[in-house]
Amino acid sequence: MPDRPPKITLRGFDIYPEFLDVAAQRLLLGDLRDVTRRAPLVRHQTPRGKRMSVAMTAAGRIGWVSTPRGYGYCERHPSGVPWPDIPASLVALWHQVTVTPRPPESCLINFYGQNARMGMHQDRDEADFSQPVVSVSLGDDGLFRIGNQTRGGKTESLWLASGAVVVMGGDARLTYHGIDRIRWGSSRLLPEGGRINVTLRVVM
Repeated sequence: MPDRPPKITLRGFDIYPEFLDVAAQRLLLGDLRDVTRRAPLVRHQTPRGKRMSVAMTAAGRIGWVSTPRGYGYCERHPSGVPWPDIPASLVALWHQVTVTPRPPESCLINFYGQNARMGMHQDRDEADFSQPVVSVSLGDDGLFRIGNQTRGGKTESLWLASGAVVVMGGDARLTYHGIDRIRWGSSRLLPEGGRINVTLRVVM
């Protein structure tokens, strides 16, 4: 197995800025397109009645959704079809960067257009916070902001380029984080621009 790409650690987040080379990114993009053909991207409505700027879908045993009734996981796409299986390429990546013997149960796929963002939030709809969340970036750069385990306070930011992988586990598992903006046109991976973020997680 080749050496793991260089890693930096910021506030407990393990960040691999160049984990996937261009060839691997293109292969993964093909796998994700297969998923979105069967479970199309949706812009969910928040409990406050606003439409999210990020379009989402999922793969795996269970997927995350937002509705006027609240946030959480469900076993089917909003159209009623079952979620597709998690691509084998992503399961293999999960096992490369984590030490947990458990496989991921959910793969969330987020698409960011030019003006999309993701506010500061915790990933806390899962049952076992000892299990990590693994994030993969494809396409245009995203400005990733990391906060604290409570709202407010000083934050730190860095740009995540296409091919970056982030592992959020341990003490950082419930740290607030978000995407402030997209550097449009910074990547040629997606012909029409935009950023894809994939997060893998154990839910049950």
